[in-house]
Amino acid sequence: MPADPPVVARAETAPRRLRAPLTARTWTVVIVLGLVGQLAWTVENMYLNVFVYDTISTDPNVIAVLVASSAVAATLATMLIGAASDRVRRRRPFIAVGYVLWGVTTALFGFVQTPGGVDAAQGVGLAIVAIVLLDCIMSFFGSGANDAAFNAWVTESTVPANRGRVDGVLAIMPLMGMLIVFGALDGLSRDGQWMLFFAIVGAATAVVGVIAWFLVREPDEQRTPPDGYFAAVVHGLTPATVRANPRLYILLAAWAVLGTSTQVFIPYLIIYIQRYLRIEGYAIVLASVLILAAVMSVLGGRVIDRVGKTRAIIPATAIMVVGLVGMFFVRDMLPVIVFGTIMMGGFMLSVAALSASVRDVTPVDRVGMVQGLRMIAMVLIPMVAGPFIGAWVIVGANQTYTDLGVVKQVPTPWIFVAAAVVAVLVVIPVLLLRRAPLPEPGEPAPARESDAEDATA
Repeated sequence: MPADPPVVARAETAPRRLRAPLTARTWTVVIVLGLVGQLAWTVENMYLNVFVYDTISTDPNVIAVLVASSAVAATLATMLIGAASDRVRRRRPFIAVGYVLWGVTTALFGFVQTPGGVDAAQGVGLAIVAIVLLDCIMSFFGSGANDAAFNAWVTESTVPANRGRVDGVLAIMPLMGMLIVFGALDGLSRDGQWMLFFAIVGAATAVVGVIAWFLVREPDEQRTPPDGYFAAVVHGLTPATVRANPRLYILLAAWAVLGTSTQVFIPYLIIYIQRYLRIEGYAIVLASVLILAAVMSVLGGRVIDRVGKTRAIIPATAIMVVGLVGMFFVRDMLPVIVFGTIMMGGFMLSVAALSASVRDVTPVDRVGMVQGLRMIAMVLIPMVAGPFIGAWVIVGANQTYTDLGVVKQVPTPWIFVAAAVVAVLVVIPVLLLRRAPLPEPGEPAPARESDAEDATA
């Protein structure tokens, strides 16, 4: 079978408008689906870890396995569903049906518990297996709907001139999701009402899936890849495709570094604030940080569009590193809010710049396929490597506390130092990006705009 033609060759023959207004309907879809999707991811990425820690096992390696397994499932889903939506040239069914199934499986978390009538160790083992399997199923539906179909829809519904704004808004959705969950549902988790907690978030996600069927319109500009389905799934992993699109893969490498940095501390963040800092009003801390960081991201999105997306990556990461270093030293509520805001604000700005840059170099007939590559960079690598780095740091620090006669390990400030060390490595791919070859003269205007900013960086 002849080799697939390089992706970039097809991308260069697809004219696209340089500027286009974003309609109210488009903004509504971006905000509603983006926000509710992040509500579900907040529960999976943070509160599921708390649920496991409180009801099943305090071993940080269990959380690391949970996070890594779901990352693998999420990446496979994005690659498979992304390629499928490319083939049928439709995003709406995958979004709507996927959100409904995502909600149903999220609600099922509340039914997992350590079974009685068996040996204690065996019961814990069965509960761990059950929660890992269910998390993988939930992640498959969620990533297929959100990371594959919805993100492909966003790429096709925007242009380089407005992607900084759109990705600036999308970047704050995880923060807004955390804020809403903390404000509305944290009391349920504190009281151990996990079944109701998961049911509420699952129902909200499923309802939005139904709404999406009527709200989402297929983008006008969709291209079908010329190869078969399975060839399309693995197309982005072939050496020829990597060589043809160096800027895309360098940006994805930068995203993998940044994502790994955050996953060193995020899975353990709530536990750290509760158990190490012993801040009773941790919900106030998190709410303040999330609101202030969200403001930074929205305002920064406009700046990113003006100064250049790739040019903003290193400064934004530097802001994040300052916050991480500060988090190592602070212990009281107000300083934690200050440096937590700097840390999360810098992270959101970095994600916005990277996400918009990747959209700019995404081939128009491989939009769904590229979402799979994004997942490898922003989820699979970070969520496999990051939590285990964090667990290694926690175990090495060996700080514990006793709860009802049980000795439990607790995260320490060293997770932030480890995260900062990883984040600094983003300098390497960004410097390589400046040496990557620019597109050929015949490339369409939108990609030319993105590359022009790199050439002058």
